[in-house]
Amino acid sequence: MQARFEEFHRLNPWVLAALEKLAADYLQQGATRVGVGMLFEVLRYQYALATRGDFRLNNSYRSRYARLLIQRHPQWESAFEVRALRAD
Repeated sequence: MQARFEEFHRLNPWVLAALEKLAADYLQQGATRVGVGMLFEVLRYQYALATRGDFRLNNSYRSRYARLLIQRHPQWESAFEVRALRAD
């Protein structure tokens, strides 16, 4: 799973940037918690409106993106709930 995620992330670096913007916007509005699942759904919606492509955002990557967001923005650690990864 980790190798597939890393390949997806390498080919789609814009996904992390988009998730960062969504999280930052939400937290700047006063939210103290944010779910990566919500961010995924908003991103899917925005992407569907903007394109006609066959892009798929795998739910199995949510926990990995949450970890990347926390790694890049340590101040967000308390905003995201992360659990142990089930698959490598």
